Amino acid sequence: MATSVEQDVIEWRRHFHQHPELSNREFETAKRIADELKQLGLEVQTGIAHTGVVAVLDSGKPGPVVALRADIDGLPVKEISGLPFASKAVGEYNGQQVPVMHACGHDTHIAMLLGTAKMLSQHKELLTGKVKFIFQPAEEGAPAGEEGGAELMVKQGVMKNPDVDVVFGVHIWSNLEAGQISYKPGGTLAAVDTFKIVVKGKQAHGAYPWKSVDPVVTSAQIIMGLQTIVSRELELIEEAAVVTVGSIHGGVRSNIIPNEVEIVGTLRSLNPEMREHIREAVKRKAINIAASMGAVAEVTVPFGANYPVTYNDPALMGKMLPYLQNNLGSENVVLSKAQTGAEDFSFYQQQVPGLFLGVGGMPKGTKKEDAPAHHTPEFFVDESGLKTGVQTLIGLTLDYMNSHQK
Repeated sequence: MATSVEQDVIEWRRHFHQHPELSNREFETAKRIADELKQLGLEVQTGIAHTGVVAVLDSGKPGPVVALRADIDGLPVKEISGLPFASKAVGEYNGQQVPVMHACGHDTHIAMLLGTAKMLSQHKELLTGKVKFIFQPAEEGAPAGEEGGAELMVKQGVMKNPDVDVVFGVHIWSNLEAGQISYKPGGTLAAVDTFKIVVKGKQAHGAYPWKSVDPVVTSAQIIMGLQTIVSRELELIEEAAVVTVGSIHGGVRSNIIPNEVEIVGTLRSLNPEMREHIREAVKRKAINIAASMGAVAEVTVPFGANYPVTYNDPALMGKMLPYLQNNLGSENVVLSKAQTGAEDFSFYQQQVPGLFLGVGGMPKGTKKEDAPAHHTPEFFVDESGLKTGVQTLIGLTLDYMNSHQK
C-alpha cells in the first residue's frame, strides 16, 4: 500500500524541504497541508496552536479513535547539503534574520503523514472508527514569550472531539538505515527541565577581592557541584540522566567583581523519580554552596522549556510489535536504547497510551558515525526510507483498530 503513494510522498517532502518555516510561523506550510487534506475529502481544522492543522477521517463504522502526529517546523540553520531542492529560505528568530532549514526531518514527517492520510482515505473500507491526523507546529520550541507545540495543542483540545484512544508518531533518524524502524518500550526520549540560577554576591574592585562576595567564583563552585548529582546521587544502572550548564553570564570588565551571575542549563531524565531527585538536588546544591561562600542563590526549576518523558506504553508496544516484525521483517525492527534528546510528543502520551518510533533515513552501507547529524547544516535523509514510515503508520492504525473494535 505504501509503495503506491511513494512518489507523492517524495514530492511533498521536497516541496516542504525547499520552503521551511520557523516555529509558530508555519503559515504557508499549514496552508499547503490543509489544501492537500481537503482534496482527500477530509474534515479539516486550521489555526490550532497558531498554525496547527487537524483532519479527521471517519470510517462510518464504530471503533476506536487513532491519532497520528507529524511536526511541521524548521530550524534556524543554513543548509549546505547541496541538494537541488535545498532551502534558501530566511525567517525571523527572536528578532534576528536567520536562514531556515528542515534540519531535523520534519519535512519528511509531514510527507509521510500526508501519504498515510491519502492511503487510508482511499481504503476507508479497511477502517473501523476514526483517524485523527495531527500536523503540529513548534515542536522545536515556541519563540520567546509565546506558547506553542504539543502542549498548546493539548490545551486547545486536540485530543478531544472525537476523544482519542491511542496516539502514534514516527521520527526520521539520519543514523538508522533506510528500511528499518527502531523502538524502545518505556522511556525512550528524556524529560526536559530548563533551570536558572542567579548567584548574588557583593561587588568590589578586582584588585581587592577580599572586599567582595564573589559570585563568579561561587558560580564556578556551583557548576562543579552540579556535576556530582548524576555521578554520585543517581542509580545510573537504571536509567541515564544529564545535568548540563549551557550559559553563564556575569560582569562587564576584567577589574570589577560583579554583584551577580546568571547560570542557565538543562536537565534530562528518563523516569519520574530521577526527575524529581535532580530538580531537588539542583536547588540543594546551588543554595548550600552559595551559602558556604557567603552568597545567595535563587534557583528556578523548571525555567522555560519543560517536557515530560516520551514514554512508549509497554503493553501497547507488546501488542503492536508482532505486526511490525511480521510486515517489515524482524531484522528491520531494531530495539534501540533510550536517548537523552527530547520530544514534545510526550504531551500526547500523557493523555492516552502512545508509541513513538524511529524511521531509518540513512543510506544503506553508510557508517553511523559518517551520517550527518540532526540540527546540522549537512543533515541528509535517504528518501527511500519514507515508504517505511508510511507503511508503519498505516499498519499501526489498522492493527490497533482490528484488535480494538467496539
